[in-house]
Amino acid sequence: MGGRHMGYFFRSPARSRSAILAVALLSAIGAYAPSVNAAGDAPEIAAQSWSFSAPFGTFDRAQLQRGFQVYKEVCASCHGLRLLHFRNLGEPGGPEFAEEAVKALAAEAEVKDGPNDEGEMFDRPARPSDKFPSPFANPQEARAANNGANPPDLSVMAKARPGGPDYLYALLTGYAEAPAGVEIADGMNYNKAFPGHQIAMAPPLDSELVEYSDGTAPTVENYAKDVSAFLMWAAEPKLEERHRLGFRFMIYLALLTVFLYLAKRRIWSDVKH
Repeated sequence: MGGRHMGYFFRSPARSRSAILAVALLSAIGAYAPSVNAAGDAPEIAAQSWSFSAPFGTFDRAQLQRGFQVYKEVCASCHGLRLLHFRNLGEPGGPEFAEEAVKALAAEAEVKDGPNDEGEMFDRPARPSDKFPSPFANPQEARAANNGANPPDLSVMAKARPGGPDYLYALLTGYAEAPAGVEIADGMNYNKAFPGHQIAMAPPLDSELVEYSDGTAPTVENYAKDVSAFLMWAAEPKLEERHRLGFRFMIYLALLTVFLYLAKRRIWSDVKH
């Protein structure tokens, strides 16, 4: 805008106020419109109550053990945990399975090892020091077994998706019949929480699918919450340690603030203000 036009606005107070209001209104509309579109496109993820929430939360050991059971009996046939070792299941801050239980859980899986004396690779029962084996030998095999979709590894899924465990819970409980007028592509399923609402994974959970030994109700909601908590631990196994460190650091900062304030009062006590 040239100087002559700027001068025109400033010479007329009424026009100036009107112009400013108009610009402000247009700016507000422009800033608001994208957020409205984004909010309409993005599924709404409800926040859940988690025992490990910041700043002082801790994992529920029983919930982590149930979550591992759901992963093992339902999810492990398609999704790997390639960044997790079996021994992690017994370490502090996690499910804390007993040492013998960890060995038994590891021995249920097979891993490839070798070469042997003949120069050949071979399969053997896994040990606690081994990583969780992938359910598929390669991505091509995974796609062939899953209608062209490659199931993602779940090691850091709870940190890789916005909303973390809230998103995982919403996804696992979000399967429903498609609303009227919504066309679902072949091989896809409607899910309220998934971006675009069409997901290749069929509903993985159903009531009474996994038998809990501690009396917890075998519902889809409990399965979803337990496995989401387990995957949160898998993605951040040192979360409790980080919470403790953060709390100590806040205490340190509070004490340092008091010390610096008292030092300031002492140093400047003889100076008139």
